[in-house]
Amino acid sequence: MPLTVRDYTWTQSESTVYISVPLKGIKTTNVDVICTDEYLKVSFPPFLFEAFLFGEIDEEKSEAKIGSGVAVFTLQKKKHEVWEKLFTTLDKDRQRQMREQAIVKVQNKAEEKSKAKATRIQQEKKFALETMMKLEKEERERIQKMKDEECLRATAELEVWRETQRKPAEETQKRSSSTTRHNKPDHQKTERGNVTPARKPLHNTANTATDQKNSKQKSKDLPAPRSAGCIQISFTPRVFPTALRESRVPEEEEWLMKQAEARRAADSQLDELKDLTDEERNPDWLKEKADKFFLARNYQAAVNAYSLAVKLNRKIPALFSNRAACHLKMRNLHKAVEDSSRALELLTPAVPANAPARLKAHVRRGTAFCELELYVEGLQDYQAAVKIHPENAALQADTEKIRQIIQGSTPSS
Repeated sequence: MPLTVRDYTWTQSESTVYISVPLKGIKTTNVDVICTDEYLKVSFPPFLFEAFLFGEIDEEKSEAKIGSGVAVFTLQKKKHEVWEKLFTTLDKDRQRQMREQAIVKVQNKAEEKSKAKATRIQQEKKFALETMMKLEKEERERIQKMKDEECLRATAELEVWRETQRKPAEETQKRSSSTTRHNKPDHQKTERGNVTPARKPLHNTANTATDQKNSKQKSKDLPAPRSAGCIQISFTPRVFPTALRESRVPEEEEWLMKQAEARRAADSQLDELKDLTDEERNPDWLKEKADKFFLARNYQAAVNAYSLAVKLNRKIPALFSNRAACHLKMRNLHKAVEDSSRALELLTPAVPANAPARLKAHVRRGTAFCELELYVEGLQDYQAAVKIHPENAALQADTEKIRQIIQGSTPSS
């Protein structure tokens, strides 16, 4: 049963109400606030502060500051007037109705915020992708333009070089044909009337000189070789092998942070686990051992075994769910709620394969809430369990009993 906070303080002006609720040493991360225009609830187990306000407030303009062991609420009134008191007197049915309406309103607002956030993230990703594609297109066009200009320049240089080479070749060909005509052998007649062929020269000095001149001319006309150089290329430091534009940097950085946290946690547990055997270092073996302890009704030993398995691997939902069952047996209700909630977080997203495990976690957390007399929260868990297994008659009967308790028609048991 939650402990109601009585030592709160409040002041008011015509437009504002100030409420100060002491947190009694509870961490700020464990404080849950629900606020509507007529209802305020501050839950920090095992304590509870609940106010059915005397008048209406503007929840959008109201503020809450939690820290230094106190929760301070600044509530803006819709009507400028002085309240006679902070609370208004209502019957149980009206109180139950306002609680349910507040929970539904908070859930709808959280869902709207989640959808708006998802839409904003999607739009930002789309804008970033479009910008990246635009930049890449501009870069490709710039590179293609440079290639085309370089190709035109190289083509022009090649044409000039070919034209330069064509002229000496034509001159050489003309000279060669002229020399061949002059050096053509003819038949000479001797005094006796015999015809003898003329002797060929042993070496054509003119042709040799011309060839040397042409080779020198060719060597002068050839373009100079291009100078060598080095291009510096810098790469973005990446842990993952994918390209930066194809990767998801925030998700990868979050993964790296989780890996570093896991390594630090593993290093800190080395001293605790150094005396364990190989079997005791296996979470599956510890889970089987804890299950046997639970069947033997040795709940404390089962909790110890489950806790050691959790230290070795915090990603197994069954460890938290089964430890919650042990805490229920030992009446550690707040710990049962905490372990069941952790199991449900690990069982996200909800798929048919993990439906039995989610069913157990919802029932165990709902049972713990009902034992704490938080019947509204317990009803939500039982309704979630019924959605998973609607054919379960016993589950439907328990859900109906909790609903009757909330409505005040059935005494709690």
